[in-house]
Amino acid sequence: MIEALVISNILLWVVVLVLAAIVLALARQVGVLHERVAPVGALATPEGPAVGDVAPVFDLIDVSGREWRVGGPAEVPTLVFFVSPTCPVCKTLLPTVERVVGGEDGVTLLLASDGPLEEHRSFLQENDLERLPYVLSAGLGRAFQVAKLPYAVLIDAEGIVRAKGLVNTREHVESLFEASGRGVGSIQEYLDRRGSRAEAV
Repeated sequence: MIEALVISNILLWVVVLVLAAIVLALARQVGVLHERVAPVGALATPEGPAVGDVAPVFDLIDVSGREWRVGGPAEVPTLVFFVSPTCPVCKTLLPTVERVVGGEDGVTLLLASDGPLEEHRSFLQENDLERLPYVLSAGLGRAFQVAKLPYAVLIDAEGIVRAKGLVNTREHVESLFEASGRGVGSIQEYLDRRGSRAEAV
């Protein structure tokens, strides 16, 4: 009886040690995969003004009656964030976009949409966004060929499109600033260039 108990304890410890070794091996593999997987940025789209092009200029009035110019020379860069009151991802992402833009030096966040004014005023009140500039312009969305939301365009102080794309996460929003800082249209373009250089060497 005692021998059977000792043997079962030994077998149990052997199983525990084998499982621990398997968990360590899996953890190591996850770490290796994490290092190999490239960061994914905002999904850049070919439609609309290309990165490096002059942004179309729009003189607009926001929902609070303030004048805003999109495109053209400005004091600071502008992140135009296209949203809709019926877009759940937009609502979830808005506080994150505010934080990301707030962490950048002197960047203006401009929300853009179209549709009935009252619907958007309710949206701003419900989400405590009345402090932000919010313009309604179907023409602005058409000019940038916005087909899906949420979508963002980073325009520098000279009025040049520096980055653009579909944004669904904080990483996507941050990638617009990262791409602009690296002088590329998107993180994907940067990775493609880096891969091409590595193959050439």
